[in-house]
Amino acid sequence: MLMLLSLLMPQKFRKIAEMFSQRIKISKKMEINNVINQYAQGHFLMADEQGSLGWYSSQQRALIPLDHRFCYPKSLQRILNQNRFTVAINRDFSGVCQGCANRESTWISEELLDIYWRLYQAGWAYSFETWQGDKLAGGVLGIVIRGAFIGESMFYNIPEGSKVAMVKLVEHLRSRHFLLFDAQLQNPHLARFGSYLVNNWDYQALLNRAFLKYDCHFYP
Repeated sequence: MLMLLSLLMPQKFRKIAEMFSQRIKISKKMEINNVINQYAQGHFLMADEQGSLGWYSSQQRALIPLDHRFCYPKSLQRILNQNRFTVAINRDFSGVCQGCANRESTWISEELLDIYWRLYQAGWAYSFETWQGDKLAGGVLGIVIRGAFIGESMFYNIPEGSKVAMVKLVEHLRSRHFLLFDAQLQNPHLARFGSYLVNNWDYQALLNRAFLKYDCHFYP
């Protein structure tokens, strides 16, 4: 939800009615295949302020461009040139999940953390990480379905760690011929990377095209 829901301001819970078109009833026991089927229909999971987990859909989706429209601040280019960080995939998946959830106001509940872990074990969820030495600097949490990367959240422990992860993740997705990088909700941070909004109709069309990319493999 590289959401990036986690980057919304704490008052996001008061704005849920404005941002989401509907909330879908959730079953108490969610099988992984059912979770993936819901994501494939354009829905996503989020816990409310009371920790109750639900499926949501949005009237508009924020996408990160994988073409020439992707951009980032010049100041970030200097950091990239300095090679301060190395990148890894799934080196510390649990650490990335905890980093994304560890904030004063979070939509990632313990129940959702457990679902992410099961998705990871089943080969659907991934963490794209930046490291500085042996310290986890930041990362992006996402779900991969063929040619679609569905960003769930991002975080940093070291300044610029998540921004570098974003740039390197886009490079990785391009190299693997992914069609879609879904960021779910727009915010000023994502806009600096060229994120743009599409309506739900266009989003579903892109999602269906991404599902036809049988040759896309995020890792290895």
